[in-house]
Amino acid sequence: MRKLGIDYGDSRVGLAITDSLNITVQGLETIHHNGNDKMVLNRIDELLKIYDIDTFVIGIPINMNGTKAERVEITEKFIHKLKCRFNNVKIEKIDERLTTVAAHKTMNFLNVNKRKKKNIVDTISAEYILETYINKSIT
Repeated sequence: MRKLGIDYGDSRVGLAITDSLNITVQGLETIHHNGNDKMVLNRIDELLKIYDIDTFVIGIPINMNGTKAERVEITEKFIHKLKCRFNNVKIEKIDERLTTVAAHKTMNFLNVNKRKKKNIVDTISAEYILETYINKSIT
């Protein structure tokens, strides 16, 4: 069974997935949804038909001081939509602090073109969210 990592944002959602043994993580895509959660949920539904996914791992935006960011409430509403639509899939929440920073560092290291960064930063962030979850479950 695979895990699907989700980096949920206002206008873009990054998705990443594990291999069937939950050892490696691969970025899937960034969905440009501009606030249309139905578009995101429909795409996740399509992915469930392709992959054997048993867990959604979604990043929760926590401030550096450990308090909840303003976006937490918006993310929780999206999580509620996930639960209602996919009630047979487990949902895990992961602190996503610094995942976007790490994604930008990775892209800078790889000399990714500035125009391409916007399209892949959320996918890379989803990879880091999912890797955090996998590493946490190993220990």
